[in-house]
Amino acid sequence: MTDSPPDLSGLPADLHDSRLVNADLAPVPVERRNWTTYNYAALWMGMAHCLPTYMLAGGLVAQGMNWWQALLTIGLGNLIVLIPILLNAHPGTKYGLPFPVVVRSSFGTVGANVPAMARAVVACGWFGIQTYLGGEAMKTFLVAVWPAFATVGGDATVMGLGVPSAICFGVFWLVNIGIIVAGMNALKFFENWAAPLLMVLALWLLVWLVRRAGDFGPTFDEPSKFESMGAFWKVFVPSLTGMIGFWATLSLNIPDFTRYGKGQREQAWGQALGLPTTMIAFSAMAVVITSASQALLKGVPAAELWDPVKVLSYLTSADAPPGMEAPVFAGDGTRLLVALIALVAVGVATISTNIAANIVSPANDFANLAPKRISFRTGAVITGLVGIAIMPWRLLASADTYIFDWLVGYSALLGPIAGIMIADYWIVKRKTLVVEDLYRHDGRYGRVNWIAMVALALGVAPNVPGFLGQVKVIDLGEAGGFWSTLYPYAWFTGLAISAAVYLLGMRLRPPR
Repeated sequence: MTDSPPDLSGLPADLHDSRLVNADLAPVPVERRNWTTYNYAALWMGMAHCLPTYMLAGGLVAQGMNWWQALLTIGLGNLIVLIPILLNAHPGTKYGLPFPVVVRSSFGTVGANVPAMARAVVACGWFGIQTYLGGEAMKTFLVAVWPAFATVGGDATVMGLGVPSAICFGVFWLVNIGIIVAGMNALKFFENWAAPLLMVLALWLLVWLVRRAGDFGPTFDEPSKFESMGAFWKVFVPSLTGMIGFWATLSLNIPDFTRYGKGQREQAWGQALGLPTTMIAFSAMAVVITSASQALLKGVPAAELWDPVKVLSYLTSADAPPGMEAPVFAGDGTRLLVALIALVAVGVATISTNIAANIVSPANDFANLAPKRISFRTGAVITGLVGIAIMPWRLLASADTYIFDWLVGYSALLGPIAGIMIADYWIVKRKTLVVEDLYRHDGRYGRVNWIAMVALALGVAPNVPGFLGQVKVIDLGEAGGFWSTLYPYAWFTGLAISAAVYLLGMRLRPPR
């Protein structure tokens, strides 16, 4: 990206005062589109190297899969979600437009706020999750250096968090918001050096643990807990939907990044090389690290070892970890050095993902509500505040809540939006947009496209009963079997229904 934000030079002079435009939502001039294949690969490497990615395989193993079934599910899910990502990336690169403006083509200049806000709320939830995990990592390593920190505040809590956790959450929140307020060029610089650093640090931890444990550990010998293909399928389908849901957010707002690409080839190859390969590789590293940790820390419950922060807290503790007679590192100097390196690795990984995946899009989405009053930076601060209000620590209460309630739940909302966007751009508009009319209420795209609204509602509706039953809001009773069976396919069914309804409606609509 560039040292300065997009300007209004790509629009006619009569649109500079439009209430639908500001410098952040305007098309990026061609001369400022300078992202290369490496930039996009590094972006995905930086986003995929995060604690939620690391914990994905553990969540699937906790549901009964063995190691290779978990990696297969993760790999397949990311290959599937790469398809809508690349399809929706195209208009961003071709026209230099961000997601909230691209989606005006299908929903209308005012109606676009509906999918934009849906995407923004999900991003706020993810921002809160990543910030909480980063804060917990910071707390863990502060306790390793200063054990008394764990007791600061006594039994007092702030929004359900102990005082040490609340302090670290707040500090981590400020760091994330501070970087994005510094500008998008700061993000590009951060991602470029964060990606290789994270891979080196993860490889170091993997090699060190395997050498210290003496082998790869017991995880690779553990069989699947499913006694039949039917039993496996009941967990595999919602898990696959959850893996797709993991990046379903980016499948919508990927134009926010590809608007800066040099060309279609650069963005497509960079994303294809960066997303599925990194997700599979990092998840595989998580399996090896966890397995070796299980062999090294024999007294620690296996479920805890899928959390890298807990593993590192045991390794950097001044006391002997469970199953060992002495601390892992003999001298305090070495132990504190390892704790510092681990804190840097976890912090960089979390910030890298959080800013790129969970602040850029909602900042643009909130700005789209009132472009003349809300800037990109103001939108970023709003994102951060909503991320606190969501209290994300509740979403991480269990693997079941995280995968089936959170990931699958919001995929039921975002899948239909992706289906409408793809159908509109590739089939209805045939990759041709009149950019100026995207900034006019009275242009060819109108204020609200009710066909898109109906298509969205019909795509979401079939999955609402299953979601409400999953989160225990309603008792589905005897009819629960059908809705419970349909719900795991939420992303697929929502995308297909909305795309079909939208195409039919646009075909039947009288010409404007």
